[in-house]
Amino acid sequence: MVMMMMMSASSLSTPTCLSQSTSLPPSEGGRSIERERKEEVNRKIASRKAISIILRREATKENIERKRDKINAKKLLPRTVLEALHDRIAALQWDSALKVFELLREQIWYTPNSGIYIKLMVMLGKCKQPEKAQWLFKSMIDDGLIVNRESYTALISAYSRSGLFDQAFSLLNQMKNTVGCDPDVYTYSILIKSCLHVHAFDKAEALLSDMASMGIKPNTITYNTLIDAYGKAGRFALMESTLVEMLKEKDCKPDVWTMNSTLRAFGGNGQIETMEKCYDKFQSAGISPNIKTFNILLDSYGKAGSYLKMSAVMEYMQKYYFSWTIVTYNVVIDAFGRAGDLRQMEYIFRLMRSEGVKPNCITLCSLVRAYGRVQAIEKIKGVIRITENSSVVLDAVFFNCLINAFGRAGCLVEMKDALDMMEKRGCKPDKITYNTMIRAYASRGITERVKELRELLDADRLEKRADRSSDECQDFETQIALRRTQG
Repeated sequence: MVMMMMMSASSLSTPTCLSQSTSLPPSEGGRSIERERKEEVNRKIASRKAISIILRREATKENIERKRDKINAKKLLPRTVLEALHDRIAALQWDSALKVFELLREQIWYTPNSGIYIKLMVMLGKCKQPEKAQWLFKSMIDDGLIVNRESYTALISAYSRSGLFDQAFSLLNQMKNTVGCDPDVYTYSILIKSCLHVHAFDKAEALLSDMASMGIKPNTITYNTLIDAYGKAGRFALMESTLVEMLKEKDCKPDVWTMNSTLRAFGGNGQIETMEKCYDKFQSAGISPNIKTFNILLDSYGKAGSYLKMSAVMEYMQKYYFSWTIVTYNVVIDAFGRAGDLRQMEYIFRLMRSEGVKPNCITLCSLVRAYGRVQAIEKIKGVIRITENSSVVLDAVFFNCLINAFGRAGCLVEMKDALDMMEKRGCKPDKITYNTMIRAYASRGITERVKELRELLDADRLEKRADRSSDECQDFETQIALRRTQG
């Protein structure tokens, strides 16, 4: 059993003491400086308020124009507008970011900048808004900016992330025919990663051949992307051959990302001995582990039931001052839950909260699954109460865990309530939801509900044909496993 002595509470923070001092009356010059400082602060506050007002515009056009004139919307401070834009881009708030960008373009001091356009297109790609990214690309040209390799790459990323590979490949060919915009290794790496994400291995291999024909060599990022994807897909022969090929390249040295992908592949597949040998080899090559490495080791040992080895990893982490992250807590909580050691699982959960680490959806899934295995219904209801008093964003995976736990325990009323809660929270039931409920009703001979759910499942399948997701053929156990060590 894992020794819990190693997990002591973190050091207490020392409160900051404010000292009071007596100062001489300020001189005239001092008052002038102070006045200027206050005016500058007031201008910043006014500018921030102006942005907030404009972004909340939902009235008529006349009211909008009245507000804009009132607050001098074209004379906002550059730093304030740019900070507002940066914050929204970082938070992936694409709709709000585009509104701030439109506000930016209206400023009297504004000069078109390709860097801002590229950042926005990258954000839109992450948010799967390729049409908006295309609009920005066109706006760049309209603003007199010359499109370059980086802007093309950002647009390709936006289309490929959304699975629109025809458009992405068309843009790639367009790049080849545009002077000064030849695709580079980063362009190809981004496109390869998107192909591998949807298991389009043939497209990825075609891109690698295209790279070779153009004399572009893969870099460390390219190889790591391939190794990670092959490992997750269980294509170990391809993963190992890619790693060997990487080692032959003088300019492509394996790094901690290479190590983590390799360990995750073997460890996640239960090949613990191979994982440990790889770990030793990477360390011999001078590659030091990071917190993600230890999370992968903990997760692999936990799923294999090697609790003594888990304990050794945790001791090593404490010895060398590796602080636990939310991923670490999730992995350990899940391991104790799988082992049926609910007392230790609950202890780690309390420790997590006392350390100020907020549980996320994966944490709660592990708790529900552990309680579901022993049919601890009141404990499961306690987890639901936690969600009601927290800001945790719940997803379909959590509700599927909840529905499965109630269904296995024969609590069909609670299972139906969980489905209602799921829909109220804006989570759409999926294939896993329906199949889980069908099993529960069928095991108790409630054929009418089985028939209704099968009809809903057939309708859902038709919808999925138009919009396939990477999780379509997974159960919730697999979904959680794929996300647990990703951070």
